[in-house]
Amino acid sequence: MKLPFEPNAVRFDPLARRDHVESYFLKANEPSGDRALWIKATIFASAREPGRAVAEGWAIAFDRRGGKSNHIAVKHTLPFTQASFGAQGLDVAWTLGDEGFLLRPGETRGRITRRDRSIGWDLRFEGDARPIVPLPHESMYRGAFPKSKLVTPYPDLRLSGEVTVGDERWEVSGWRGMQGHNWGRGHADLYAWCHVNTWDDDVDFVLEALSGRVRVGPVLTPLVTIACARYRGVSYDFNSPVTIARAHGDVGPRSYGFTAESRHARIEGLFEADTDDMVGLYYPNPDGPMTYCLNSKVARAHVRFEVSGRPPLALRSRAAALEIGTQDADHGVRMHV
Repeated sequence: MKLPFEPNAVRFDPLARRDHVESYFLKANEPSGDRALWIKATIFASAREPGRAVAEGWAIAFDRRGGKSNHIAVKHTLPFTQASFGAQGLDVAWTLGDEGFLLRPGETRGRITRRDRSIGWDLRFEGDARPIVPLPHESMYRGAFPKSKLVTPYPDLRLSGEVTVGDERWEVSGWRGMQGHNWGRGHADLYAWCHVNTWDDDVDFVLEALSGRVRVGPVLTPLVTIACARYRGVSYDFNSPVTIARAHGDVGPRSYGFTAESRHARIEGLFEADTDDMVGLYYPNPDGPMTYCLNSKVARAHVRFEVSGRPPLALRSRAAALEIGTQDADHGVRMHV
């Protein structure tokens, strides 16, 4: 499906006086799976306080070299009026003292400091600009349902440059990654999202999947599961109404499993992360309870993919993205920011 707007155009209207959350994010994975970078720029606005919308910069440096997890997460906040988000495409920028954030086509740089911890980056990227559009109908991107919408404008990137974590410099060369964009009135009551394009065997395969439950008035919907894959440049989207009705998702405290089958292909996946490889993030909702995002960019993935009439493909990764969103405060993951 072709989106009715540019996939990276900002969706927030400060004059609308509505609850709104919106994120632009980018991840990069070291080929070995030992390190990863995740950065995010967000907008948070509450209809109850329309004049107090804020922009936020986030960064996590995942590092498990030597078999020991040493992950660092930082965040800063500024008034929305001091930040810039492009209405025509990817154009996020602000300066906050000696810190800042920039994300534009082909480049990103910034620095975020929290207490005695700091993450900086200066990266270039290029790759597949055919967006992954998970929701099956244009009306779902224009209307109120679902309350959270997402698209992946750059699903398969190559990145180069450098990252600084404290006093340590990481050289980034040939790391694979992606850039995503999501927005809505709030976060889903329960969700799982995964993405992987770095495999133990160097296979041209990109996978993104998500499952979620949302509240419609007093009713909580069943878990809805969508998967989108690209194999050797061919798209396999498991998001038709019949396919979604038959798909299955299972969201656990440290894992996410799913199966989906279309007329032409079948996919099943299991994504898992150790507790020490998950970073807890506070995702407030403008009007509702807190969502806790359990975030890993060094998760394990086991995927089986089969196109009709061809032998199945079995894939493994130690460099997968896995995010679990829950409103259960007893999730057992250390909260960072």
